[in-house]
Amino acid sequence: MVHPAAHLLIWLFIVLAVQALSGVGLLGLAVLIALVRPAILPAWWGYIRRSRWLLLTLWLILAFNTPGDAWLDQAWAPTEQGLREASLQAARLVLMLGLLAGLFATLGRDSLVAALWGLCLPLRSLGIDTAPFVVRLSLVLDHQQHAHRGSDWRAILQGALPPVDGPETVKIDLPAWRTRDTLGVLLGSGMVFGVVLW
Repeated sequence: MVHPAAHLLIWLFIVLAVQALSGVGLLGLAVLIALVRPAILPAWWGYIRRSRWLLLTLWLILAFNTPGDAWLDQAWAPTEQGLREASLQAARLVLMLGLLAGLFATLGRDSLVAALWGLCLPLRSLGIDTAPFVVRLSLVLDHQQHAHRGSDWRAILQGALPPVDGPETVKIDLPAWRTRDTLGVLLGSGMVFGVVLW
């Protein structure tokens, strides 16, 4: 089994590589994710649905604020370059949501917290206390796992919903880092940087 921190590092490398992909590369990776991990499709769609206003806002900002030639020579229209850039960035964000769904499905809450704790260990040796960050993130992940109705935010503002209680303690089970984890990170990063440079 791959160390959670190694898994998270490889995931971060893939997310960075997505920024270098466009068009066919993005579509190919999205299809690959859907074929390899069809179980994450409902979660992926849920993330897209919850991010729809962010996606729309990002698309509109880029489409109308990127310099270039007006689409159909209309003064009110976005630029052709803006339409391409907006669609590309929105596609990258949608793909990253799919990668996030895959990460949550693969690691789960406990392993993800352990992975973050493992990645933060070098900072602790420098005297930086990372425990509050990891604990807060653990609470966020706990809260994210609960189903919420679309109108919950109104009830929260009106004080009709009680605050969500978190766990009293956070237990982190971090396995030992092995040679295969180092090899996996090196191989994963090499493949990702190969895709970027190709």
